[in-house]
Amino acid sequence: MRVKSRKVYAAVGAAAVAMAVALVAASLLGARGTSHATKVTGPTLPGAAETAALFRGIPQHGTTLGSPRAPVTLVEFADPQCPYCAQFTAQTLPVIVRDYVRTGKVRLVFRGLAFLGPDSGTALRWVLAAGQQNRLWNELDILYRNQGTENTGWVTQDLLDAAARSVKGLDLARMHSDQGSSAVRAEAAAAAAAAGRAHVPGTPYFEAGRSLASVRPLALKSFDPKAAAAQLDTLLKR
Repeated sequence: MRVKSRKVYAAVGAAAVAMAVALVAASLLGARGTSHATKVTGPTLPGAAETAALFRGIPQHGTTLGSPRAPVTLVEFADPQCPYCAQFTAQTLPVIVRDYVRTGKVRLVFRGLAFLGPDSGTALRWVLAAGQQNRLWNELDILYRNQGTENTGWVTQDLLDAAARSVKGLDLARMHSDQGSSAVRAEAAAAAAAAGRAHVPGTPYFEAGRSLASVRPLALKSFDPKAAAAQLDTLLKR
């Protein structure tokens, strides 16, 4: 799990109004080093087919994935630049999606944070813009599949454009417009405020419950899918 510094944690715990500009503030945390951007060699990014297959047919609405009538809600706090979040997405998320979300047992809610540096804020804006078109989980997944080294300038506009083109049905022109919209800023502010209330120590961080209003911390000691499945099964039995 990636743990925040005291300085960043204090920022996340600040008032929601201040956190409405979290994406801009995140760009001030740390200097951008020599660029080692993920190489874009075509109109789409590697992993597009796998991403499409993972989420195909599952309803999305904004930051949520799965049926609104699912008996269990799983909330994930994540930074698009966090390597541990990418590890969870590659190792554990496919099992959760296949066995719990696709079957209507669990719905997922994304709470996006941007505390690792400038690339985090840029990527998060783009991911939340995809949420305006109900394709957030696809866009987040494709970026994790092509994640570069932290704060090396890997989140280029060429990469983001290719990521959008990698998700069927995404309107690229609208993505450019929505990434700076009030709706995206409000979503980022809400996630930051929620992280402050939950005292999120780092990412990825999880909460789960029978409803969004009743979620409690869910401690995953490893990214072994069996560990997550066991805890979800326990919640489903309650």
